[in-house]
Amino acid sequence: MVISLFHKHRQAAALLMLALAVLATMAAKQFGTGKQSAKAASQSTTAAVKAAAPSTQSSQPTAAVGAKASSTEMRAVWVPYYTLSLSGKSAKDENAFIRYYTEIVQNAKARGMNAVVVHVRAFSDAMYPSQYYPWSNMTGNTQGVNPGYDPLKDMVSITHAAGLQFHAWLNPLRVQLNGSPSILAQNNPWNLFAKDPAKAGWAVSYESGKYLDPGFEGVRRYIAAGAAEIAKKYAVDGIQFDDYFYPEDGGDAFDAVSYKAYCAGKKTGQALSRAEWRCANINDLLSKTYRAVKENRPQAAFGVSPQGNLQNDKKIGADAAVWCRTSGYVDYICPQVYYNYNNPILPYDKAVQTWRSLVTAKGIKLYFGLGLYKADSGADSGAWKDSTNTIARQIETARTQRCDGFMIFSYEDLLVPGRKQEVENVMKLFQ
Repeated sequence: MVISLFHKHRQAAALLMLALAVLATMAAKQFGTGKQSAKAASQSTTAAVKAAAPSTQSSQPTAAVGAKASSTEMRAVWVPYYTLSLSGKSAKDENAFIRYYTEIVQNAKARGMNAVVVHVRAFSDAMYPSQYYPWSNMTGNTQGVNPGYDPLKDMVSITHAAGLQFHAWLNPLRVQLNGSPSILAQNNPWNLFAKDPAKAGWAVSYESGKYLDPGFEGVRRYIAAGAAEIAKKYAVDGIQFDDYFYPEDGGDAFDAVSYKAYCAGKKTGQALSRAEWRCANINDLLSKTYRAVKENRPQAAFGVSPQGNLQNDKKIGADAAVWCRTSGYVDYICPQVYYNYNNPILPYDKAVQTWRSLVTAKGIKLYFGLGLYKADSGADSGAWKDSTNTIARQIETARTQRCDGFMIFSYEDLLVPGRKQEVENVMKLFQ
């Protein structure tokens, strides 16, 4: 990506080459670094239908004057699993689903997007016929019920016909959370593994959820095979893991069985600590998945969207810094930098430079996940309440850091009336 970062400082007597050198140096020193906790959004905010609050800031992007977009810049929007839900009889009506999803794609395209990242596996299930996972409850209200058509096939076809990329979004480990989905199909891995003595412990119950345990190599192979299935059967442009790996603040009880088995195979003093071992497991999971995707669809990208805070990532076994500097884990990284400029611990501009400095491996693209869901809300002590141009400013700031594009959370937030001006300012930058 070629980005112009010229400023207006001039000296009449300076030679042209000297002036360019000075300006380049100034641009390189523009931002600092920092860290703070971040958490991926878990629900839609479309119920917040209200008039846009009067802005006390300029309605035009003001950061990074002169930043320009590349013609290949990623401009994606995440489409969560609950957005795809069709209730009752209509869930089994392919024509109704096609009409509904076509509207999603057209709305995204009209707002400047060139890609959609669609949640096709949220709870060890599938929005497509799979040999590894049951049908999602989003397609028939009850997990395991065949809707009679292939939603993923339709979605890929519709997306490509509109000229957009389609990335399949997967949650690798989650089976159930807070009792949702209420019914787990007999062919859900939770039930399949329980029936097989050789796979005892591969799925675990921990606090309010059920998960696959990546401490077992068989589980990591299973998840990678599920991603390979998508890459082989569907013309997806990419496959993405979200930011959920080990449960947040996961205690020793989560992987007591798998860690004990690991330690039993090591001599005294040779075993990794539990935290190190968890990171090694997730690294291996990504490596296996990366290879599985490439073997079945070499042109498809494999990416991860981690939390924006590196310390929090490490707590859930996600050593994102390693993925950024080492080939063979990901084709792209998309940290969720859902912070405002005045965040007291991790201001947005410092967050994007931190991530920019991490991506050093050749060929790995850097996208930034932006939290549109916070606009026109009281989030972060009201920091987003009086602005209609925060996301646009963030785009321009990130462009100065030579990023490769953006992913916005979420689709439904593009349509909330109170965020209309915010979205229109983004659209101006996506023209």
